[in-house]
Amino acid sequence: MTDLVGQYFDAAMAHLERVRREEAASIGAAAELLADAVAEDRRIFAFGAGHSSLAAQDVVYRAGGLVVINLLNVPGMTGVNVMPAPLGSALERVSGLATATLDLTPATAGDLLFVISLSGRQVMPVELARHARERGMGVVGVTSLAYPGAVSSHHPSGTYLKDNCDVVLDNKIAVGDGELSCAGAETSFGPVSTIVTSALMQAVVVSAVGRLTERGITPPLFRSGNVDGGTEWNAKVMADNRERIYYAF
Repeated sequence: MTDLVGQYFDAAMAHLERVRREEAASIGAAAELLADAVAEDRRIFAFGAGHSSLAAQDVVYRAGGLVVINLLNVPGMTGVNVMPAPLGSALERVSGLATATLDLTPATAGDLLFVISLSGRQVMPVELARHARERGMGVVGVTSLAYPGAVSSHHPSGTYLKDNCDVVLDNKIAVGDGELSCAGAETSFGPVSTIVTSALMQAVVVSAVGRLTERGITPPLFRSGNVDGGTEWNAKVMADNRERIYYAF
């Protein structure tokens, strides 16, 4: 069992090193779009379905994060928050749900949307990315480029998330999302997709923060609510940016 633990950490670290090395240019391109959106007072949203929503949530309303990133909260898609849980997987195949949600936000041309989907094959992320671009929004996709070609698209167009984005971040996760195997286990296990995808999202944020400071712009950042003065700081920075945040009311 100790060996499996070591293998798991090795797999996670190997993936992180690989995306750090191979995705540097794409991280920079996504960070430039994010920095532009912040500087130009644009609206910014992040979406992921099921476990992919965890990486979207990780950059919303958190210590050290940009105040102006909003979660696009499509009903039934935030983690495993529906019962029965397989309903969430079924909803990913339903046309119109995510696009209707986007249409009910104040999003407009020039705004920015991050769409996170490991396989990039399901109806919802593909449809959402296509719809956002049709509306003139910038779209950053976070996905695994190992899936297209290995699995079929469920979208009527036959396209994948990667085909409908301005910038694509590849998390390098293998088809099946399991890094380990052992005798007695009938399928792979030990997924690292959440770790790697969250790291990619945070890398984009930190790069955008640096780019904003280089432009002489003070990035609107949260402080931890668990340090003295943090709650007061956060209340002020949220008030200062209230026209672009939709998770507070």
